[in-house]
Amino acid sequence: MAYEQLATDILVNVGGPENIRSIVHCTTRLRFKLKDEKKAHTDILKNMDGVVTVVQSGGQYQVVIGNQVADVYDSLLKVGNIAGEGIVPDDDEQQPKMSLLDQFIDLISGIFAPTLGVLAATGMIKGLVALFVAVGWLTTQSGTYQILFALGDTFFYFFPIMLGYSASKKFRVNPFLGMVIGASLVYPTIVGLVPATLAQTGAKPLYTLFAGTLFESPIYTTFLGIPVIMMSYASSVIPIVVAIWFTSKVEPFFKKILPEVIRTFLVPFCTALVVVPVTFLVIGPLSTWLGNLLGAGSNALYQFSPVITGAVLGGLWQVLVIFGLHWGLIPLALLNISTLGYDTILTLVFAASFAQIGAVLAITLRTKDKKLKGLGWSSFISGIFGVTEPAIYGITLPRKKPFIFSCIGGAIGGLLIGAFGTRGYLVGGLGVFGIPNFINPKTGLDMTVYGALIAVTIAFIVALFLTFFFGNSKADQISPVETSVPNAPTPPPAKVTPEIITSPLNGTVHPLSDLKDPVFSSAVMGQGVAITPIDGQLFAPVAGTVSLVFPTGHAIGINSEHGAELLMHVGMDTVQLEGKPFTVHVKQGQPVLPGDLLLTFDIEAIQAAGYEIATPVIITNSNLYNTVEPLITTGRVTTNDKLLKLK
Repeated sequence: MAYEQLATDILVNVGGPENIRSIVHCTTRLRFKLKDEKKAHTDILKNMDGVVTVVQSGGQYQVVIGNQVADVYDSLLKVGNIAGEGIVPDDDEQQPKMSLLDQFIDLISGIFAPTLGVLAATGMIKGLVALFVAVGWLTTQSGTYQILFALGDTFFYFFPIMLGYSASKKFRVNPFLGMVIGASLVYPTIVGLVPATLAQTGAKPLYTLFAGTLFESPIYTTFLGIPVIMMSYASSVIPIVVAIWFTSKVEPFFKKILPEVIRTFLVPFCTALVVVPVTFLVIGPLSTWLGNLLGAGSNALYQFSPVITGAVLGGLWQVLVIFGLHWGLIPLALLNISTLGYDTILTLVFAASFAQIGAVLAITLRTKDKKLKGLGWSSFISGIFGVTEPAIYGITLPRKKPFIFSCIGGAIGGLLIGAFGTRGYLVGGLGVFGIPNFINPKTGLDMTVYGALIAVTIAFIVALFLTFFFGNSKADQISPVETSVPNAPTPPPAKVTPEIITSPLNGTVHPLSDLKDPVFSSAVMGQGVAITPIDGQLFAPVAGTVSLVFPTGHAIGINSEHGAELLMHVGMDTVQLEGKPFTVHVKQGQPVLPGDLLLTFDIEAIQAAGYEIATPVIITNSNLYNTVEPLITTGRVTTNDKLLKLK
């Protein structure tokens, strides 16, 4: 699949770059924050090849892609000329109002989503090392173990630095300043001042604060005479996030009062001098105590009834995933591991993904539809590794009963995991790669690990059995194209009629195959021709409506009144010029007539910058026509000449 074309189509149907505030991605979804979600064409996106579905939840417009989401994301940033890692600069428009829950989910996903891929990868390494030790393949004294353990443990140990960066991007402060603040929390000298460490050396505290209370704190050091309550911030979550939020209030203040000529170094200088001491004196202790209370609260709920808690969380987990609400539990799991040394939240929902693929396998085995069978096998394989959204949106949820059966399987799996007392000791891989997460560092492989294996097996079998024997057999025969989205309206068939397209340029015509860009030369984006212009003017070749104007001005799309969708892309890779040689004379949504001036551009400036000026003129919905026939294949052409015949 051409990711550039998919990215272009997504960009157009979310309302264009001008409607985007920010965009990030997680394992399977593009997560947009749009200025106005009403401008997005949700029905078109839902039925687009390459898009699984669209979810509007948590203050985000989520376009579910699947396993290729990272490639689509990169292409989207490129074709949309969206810089700053998907963060669109602030403008004067008022931010859309969101509920407190939406704000919370948006905040959590924006901070944690960028870290989870590498966090899971390093956790998998740590989990495999624990497995190798448990089965006797490695010893904790070997150099191999120590190097691999360091690799697996580093990301989580220095988590404050990583979150310092991602939180800075979310709160829009200097990301390197955020990393410095995070690094200060885990600096070796600071780590050595933790009371538990000093107590082992026999050091005596200067005095004790809050003696006899839950917050009793021995004081070993001071800052300007103020007592510092030292905490262990390695692998911590809340302190750095609150510290960066505080930075987002302090940094703009110094930007406002300091002269522009010295802001480059004095703004981070002054900000760090304020934020870091306040973090150690106030933010760190308070947020750590809050984290301990949250951890104790979740553990108390688990201890009250691990079976009931497991059944509820296991049964509801996939529902939370659908709406993106699972993000609210992920920081709590990370917090539990950093404070308690283990987690039960994500552990109890571990079987849900296996129940999901059990239902998918049942449908795949039963169906006679080749497209559905192909989608089923690909969704089953990705689900083995914990990526279940293609399975949910593409197969089980549209059929309702299989999704319900998968939730039942997840509930039974969570119930059993709770009954076996299984705990997670690290945040590692998903699916089968998540099994080493349950290996106790002290006891190794024990019944809690085997209990987890039993639970996921039963969850898988329950969902498989229920779906195979009690699922709706008629729905199983429906093609995945028809069922990609539950209750999605069937799009009306596209209406196109024959027409003639005139040349939008004066220049020389070439076949598309002459272009060096494989996306255009292979005609994967649509059939047409290429024109090397001799002057810097692009005119409307048909009567219609401007459907797309790229922010850099290098490309314009028009939907003709007869149904043709045209894309005119001036030069190759000219998006890199950031709009400097281009002047756009129309706006998106503007009606145009043949001969209307769309764009002027400086040919000499484009060539001087090292870019080709060959311009593809393509019909992006070529698949709707029997033929797209070039009337001129080589030689000179003017804007009065007939270029393409569509029929």
